[in-house]
Amino acid sequence: MAQQYETLTQAAERTGISQRTLRRRIAAGDLPAFVSGRRILRVRPQDVDELLRPLFTCGRTA
Repeated sequence: MAQQYETLTQAAERTGISQRTLRRRIAAGDLPAFVSGRRILRVRPQDVDELLRPLFTCGRTA
């Protein structure tokens, strides 16, 4: 199966994380990014999804 990539715009729309935040995560080394040429930047959807993690709160049950 071929590797899937998405643009920062697509990742931002899909997750609700701003492009600016995604770029900051890339710069910090928290989000791997891939380039082709000088301006084409792509990320793997699963890498973006790993930025999101559940928030567990105390005292509340479902």
